[in-house]
Amino acid sequence: METLFNVPVTPGTNQLAPDSANSDNYPIKRLSIIIPAYNEEKTIALILDRINEVKLIRNIEKEVIIVNDCSTDGTESVVQNYITNGGNHTISYFKYIKHEVNQGKGAAIHTGIAQATGEYLLVQDADLEYDPGEYNTLLKPIVLGSADVVYGSRFMGGNPHRILFFWHSIGNRVLTFLSNMMSNLNLTDMETGYKVFRTAIIQRIYLHEKRFGFEPEVTQKVSMVPGIRIYEVGISYYGRTFAEGKKIGWKDGFRAIYCILKYGLFNNQLFVKQPQKEIRVHT
Repeated sequence: METLFNVPVTPGTNQLAPDSANSDNYPIKRLSIIIPAYNEEKTIALILDRINEVKLIRNIEKEVIIVNDCSTDGTESVVQNYITNGGNHTISYFKYIKHEVNQGKGAAIHTGIAQATGEYLLVQDADLEYDPGEYNTLLKPIVLGSADVVYGSRFMGGNPHRILFFWHSIGNRVLTFLSNMMSNLNLTDMETGYKVFRTAIIQRIYLHEKRFGFEPEVTQKVSMVPGIRIYEVGISYYGRTFAEGKKIGWKDGFRAIYCILKYGLFNNQLFVKQPQKEIRVHT
């Protein structure tokens, strides 16, 4: 069952021609913030507080789309309580969707993308590893009219970074290197959780990966869009240990390599052939 709270809004446009991504003047009035959540009862209210505290440049509205990927803890009750009893919100629109069965982070992001109505959207993890206070940094190339896609890199700039696992950092750099070889981009952090997309573009791209393979797949596919303008900005990173709830493991690294090769080397479907199936929403 999928559940919608608060004000339903008009679906965003999806009229991008496959051979053109650029727009010299594509204003942003609303940012859709997709939060995939699985067993995040301890942190999700905190991340919503931080999102609520952020004032976006140029008075851009915030639409928060929470996708609960069949959590088995109290994530749902925390979210429902926050939406109904959270006090003064600077968030203009809330949407809450729950998957009947656990499908994976990628699937939760797919659901959020389909529901987004802002001109641009970003993915925000439900934990505290990425700081919503940096939304305006991510948005700057967009409001200047320079970017269709912006990646937040943990490996550039002078922002704070928690010191954690050596082999994880090496693995991230290897995956980014392989991804760049296939996509002909020069990213420094392909696996970053902070990615901002022009909604009309990302809603047209056919996405298959249901779990952590989302990151390499979407990177390979956005790089194939003719005329796409991709930027990268430095962000901070407050990483978690496995004891603190980090979920990605070494198996996901091998899956990422597989996805880089699969979507980089083979002629895969780039754009959806027909409109996505509408998600049932119950109020």
